[in-house]
Amino acid sequence: MASLPRLYRARTSLSAIPSLRASHQPGAVASYHAPANSTSTSTSTARSSPISSSSLISNSTTISQAQLRTPTPLCIRARARARPDSHAQCRIQTPLHPWIRTYHSSLHPRPPTHEYNNSQVAILSASLAHIPTEGFTRAALTAGARDAGFLDVSVQLLPRGEFDLVLFWLASRRGLLRAKVEDGCVFGETAATAAGDRTGTGSGSGPSVDEKVRILIMERLRMNKDVKGVWQDALAQMSLLGNIPLAFSELHALSNDILNLAGDTAVDSTWYARRMAIGAIYASAEMAMTRDPTPDMVETEAFVKRRFEDKQALKDKVEGVGSWVGFWGNTVVGVGRSWGLKI
Repeated sequence: MASLPRLYRARTSLSAIPSLRASHQPGAVASYHAPANSTSTSTSTARSSPISSSSLISNSTTISQAQLRTPTPLCIRARARARPDSHAQCRIQTPLHPWIRTYHSSLHPRPPTHEYNNSQVAILSASLAHIPTEGFTRAALTAGARDAGFLDVSVQLLPRGEFDLVLFWLASRRGLLRAKVEDGCVFGETAATAAGDRTGTGSGSGPSVDEKVRILIMERLRMNKDVKGVWQDALAQMSLLGNIPLAFSELHALSNDILNLAGDTAVDSTWYARRMAIGAIYASAEMAMTRDPTPDMVETEAFVKRRFEDKQALKDKVEGVGSWVGFWGNTVVGVGRSWGLKI
């Protein structure tokens, strides 16, 4: 019968500590700390002396051997050297990086966003006019800061320096392309007419989706006409290892905008393949544009046309191989079933 008061005391002591009860929360680890100069309570006293309700409350911070053996849902590291009148300290250790989701790997962080405040937008907007002469350099940023009414040292507001100017150029040209399509300056139709063609309420006599995509790619390339001589500097900035994620993100955004503006409504497995194909065609066309000596970019347009022909030929071959594999697969299954195979 002596073990019953001892067990009752162990359970009551753990439940009487409010700091330990409060630490029962997911993802938290409670550690019990006591003063170093405290003395431990003898366990033999618990067996011999009678236990009253007042002694249970006053000795609620006493940790005995039975308490250490009692299973608890938390990982509690307790020290047995605690006086009854000492104040127990319970520290809750929260997990590191609580803003990272459990299924997200910290080894592959997301690329930082390129959003700018008002001062940065003012400097970058004024710097666009100096790109044809100064290129995508710090000199263009300094000249833009002066035009916007800032000091020369204000270019330090841009953490990525010249690459911020490249990203701002790409994002601003995407917005300009979208505005031209909505105003009817590209296909000769307004946004309402294009929406009617996508829903089937329009006449449907306009260019096809692939033709619209080719027109949009050429329209976007013509926006680089003034900076064609310094565009290799921008390509060099985008090819740096630390800038590749944001460069690919901007290329994907351009491909997505081009297909959406062209009226592509495919939601099947070709959604990713079409955007990868458009991104590859546009990236290769930019390389050809830097070596195009014609003023109207005639060679670049011919290059884009050949790439679309190659894309269509590759698509036909892939579809042909798929049809051939499907035909022979159905034939083999039919022959096997005629022989009595359960397939």
